[in-house]
Amino acid sequence: MIASVSVEASNDPSLKSPDSGTEFAPSGPTTLQEALAAQKDAYLRLAADFDNYKRRIKRDSEQQAVSEKDSFIRDLLPVLDNLERALACDISVSSKQIRQGVEMTFQHLKGLLRHHGVEATGDVGLPFNPHRHEAIAVRADPNQPDQTILEVAQLGYRRGEKLFRPAKVVVNDTDHSAGAKSAR
Repeated sequence: MIASVSVEASNDPSLKSPDSGTEFAPSGPTTLQEALAAQKDAYLRLAADFDNYKRRIKRDSEQQAVSEKDSFIRDLLPVLDNLERALACDISVSSKQIRQGVEMTFQHLKGLLRHHGVEATGDVGLPFNPHRHEAIAVRADPNQPDQTILEVAQLGYRRGEKLFRPAKVVVNDTDHSAGAKSAR
């Protein structure tokens, strides 16, 4: 009889040990409800933690953007001060001195943009790229390769791959001159 009891006991899933890889089965409806309530509570806590995480990330991102803008503005203020001083100077100052001051201010501003990763693009002599350039005119120069930039009317600006403004350029079009000759 002892043997039959041990066989029956070993077949009861609620009595299996944790080492066997199976969990203890709850033994009643109240235990199931308690387990469900515990799982629901854990889910709600996890969902609340995730919502808090999303809010914290959004707030930190916004604070970083504001901080970067503030840094750029602080760096830009000396350039404005220099321009203000140039406008406030006496008329007796020579145009050569004013030009020198404006050039220094211009170099300071270019350095500031470079410091913040902004690069001017002109690309004279390079192939025309409609994603980085805006063609404002075409000209035929047989001494230059077709579809190259001959002149930059206005510099473009970019930071990395992000284009702030395309360069306005004059593009070489050797076909344009052939068409103009045949029309005559």
